[in-house]
Amino acid sequence: MHEQVKAAQEKMDKCINALSRELSTIRAGRANPAILDKVQVDYYGTPTPINQMAQVSVSEGRVLVIQPWDKSSLKSIEKAIQASDIGINPTNDGTALRLAFPQPTEERRKELVKQVKNDGEQAKVTIRNARRDIMDKIKAMKKNSEITEDDVKDLEKDLQKVTDKSIEAVDKEVAAKEKEIMTV
Repeated sequence: MHEQVKAAQEKMDKCINALSRELSTIRAGRANPAILDKVQVDYYGTPTPINQMAQVSVSEGRVLVIQPWDKSSLKSIEKAIQASDIGINPTNDGTALRLAFPQPTEERRKELVKQVKNDGEQAKVTIRNARRDIMDKIKAMKKNSEITEDDVKDLEKDLQKVTDKSIEAVDKEVAAKEKEIMTV
């Protein structure tokens, strides 16, 4: 019977991982290679992530250096970055691309914090929906006399613990990203 709570835990963990990936793509003023995760380069007709075509490293805290393993792909990578919604134009020195991240304004930081909080709230809604779905299944099992009232109480308690832990994890992710944005 414990598989119901496990299923909820898995859904909630997936939600937290998705939130982490989403928050890592938010540009906070520091150079972060994860910002390029969504950028696909047309490499010989195949959409390819930049990190599979080049070494991406951070230099001087605010500069991202992209060094392609195949120098002929430099122009393709540059075009893909310009076409993306990153909002930074790369500088091309012939062997590597550099993305210089500007210092965000106070207003921009507040917008980013608002976006982070919104993403966190969406994750919490998803977690609560997973909890509700499992609760519905548990109640249906009780109604069909598959489990006892005591089992229902135990499962509700376990499910609530898993939910609380997941909500707490979301809050930690959001707080960490907020801190990162505001202390740049």
